[in-house]
Amino acid sequence: MVMSWIWTGIVLISILCALVLGNGSALAAATVSGAQAGIQLALSMAGSLCLWTGAGRLMEHAGITRMLSRLLRPLLHRVFPSTKEDAALAESLSANICANFLGLGNAATPAGIRAAQGIARLGEPAKDELCRLVVLNTASIQLIPSTIAAVRAANGAASAFDIMPAVWFSSVVSVAVGLAMAKLLARVWR
Repeated sequence: MVMSWIWTGIVLISILCALVLGNGSALAAATVSGAQAGIQLALSMAGSLCLWTGAGRLMEHAGITRMLSRLLRPLLHRVFPSTKEDAALAESLSANICANFLGLGNAATPAGIRAAQGIARLGEPAKDELCRLVVLNTASIQLIPSTIAAVRAANGAASAFDIMPAVWFSSVVSVAVGLAMAKLLARVWR
């Protein structure tokens, strides 16, 4: 609710400034061209998002996420101890992590929500795990930055995946720092 007020205020201030400075026609033209560019970008990304979201659902139905859950089990047990007792939670977490590996923020969201609901059902003892899930989901290690590559390709990049080394480095560092801070702050606030 607060963000809607902030965005409304920003829009009103920009309209007021454009009118005071005599740039109303430029603002109108920029609004129309910006809307067109937004629609073109959304349509060009839709195909990639549909492809990878469908691939994620196929992985889930084919049992690949269960297999990946078994492979990720040692890591999941360290970061999320409650996965030792709850196989469904481990599967949701692994689906979320795998979708994030592929750079599919939109496809990772449903699995992340299921995992967050599973952790929340555990109550007060698991609140630190819920914080770690939010950090891990937000920072997310990306092996294949498909969404970013789709945006770059839609905007005419010659090689949409040439950013992969930078994405690998920054995502590993952000996850490591985020998880370390979550653990540290969990100990400090006790």
